[in-house]
Amino acid sequence: MTRPILVIDLDACLGCHACVTVCRQENNIGLGSHWNKVLEIGPNGRFPDLEMYYLPVLCQQCDNPTCVAVCPTGASFKNKDGVVLIDPNRCIGCQYCVLACPYGVRSYDHEAGLIEKCTLCAHRSNTLDNPPCVRACPAQCRIYGDLDDPKSEAAKTVAEAGPNAHHLLDIGNHPAVIYILHNQMWRNGE
Repeated sequence: MTRPILVIDLDACLGCHACVTVCRQENNIGLGSHWNKVLEIGPNGRFPDLEMYYLPVLCQQCDNPTCVAVCPTGASFKNKDGVVLIDPNRCIGCQYCVLACPYGVRSYDHEAGLIEKCTLCAHRSNTLDNPPCVRACPAQCRIYGDLDDPKSEAAKTVAEAGPNAHHLLDIGNHPAVIYILHNQMWRNGE
């Protein structure tokens, strides 16, 4: 089974927002909407030994998405590859899914009256090409691939990271995007 997913190496992320910019351009995202955002975490430590990192946050393509569960029309759904999508023909703009998303990565398009979110550029899925956010990353911290294919770069990266592979907070939704963070200080909250 194919399971496309993003793996993000937080040790490499520069916080440059290239992923955010190219996502806006590729998907014609209006001002005020965000499918992809980069949070600054830190500084952490004691002066002069301060550290910080950047946390790119996008749709986590959850295995048990709360946004799908609350959608009254079935507009939010998972496709056969496990990617969470929105059918604009069924969306009524009620925003239940926006409230249900624990990661704050769904947006309401006021002009269209519809909900928007990262689709892992599903409209390009048959091109066998990396999503634009992966291609635009100057630090090459984003890896896109089939997690179920042990030969894919994404699966290899996760396997190599071992215990340094993490997910965002799981409230029963089982987020699928994987973050690599090697720095022990951040994991221990020091």
